Amino acid sequence: MRLSRLQQYILLQALLRPAQKINRDIFLNFYKKAGREIKPSMQTKIITRSLERLIDKELMVGYGVRTPHKWFIKEVRLTTKGKVEAKRLLGEQMALPF
Repeated sequence: MRLSRLQQYILLQALLRPAQKINRDIFLNFYKKAGREIKPSMQTKIITRSLERLIDKELMVGYGVRTPHKWFIKEVRLTTKGKVEAKRLLGEQMALPF
């Protein structure tokens, strides 16, 4: 399955956390470690899109608030399929950022 670097980071962070449900604010650390300067509003938008795509692929379950127009995802947790995929990512060798 093809996953972006952010999606891989999200899966690994969710796997390595002891808590079942993970707050989405933890995923903002991806941009701090990457060293890229992206506006915080864009970071939130990109993370939300990645979370929604992981939910669509049945790798995660999202918890949040539903308004008449949109979902606001506050917490996520891995499904069994997501745990298998995250463990597979642990076994892969990571690419160097050149």
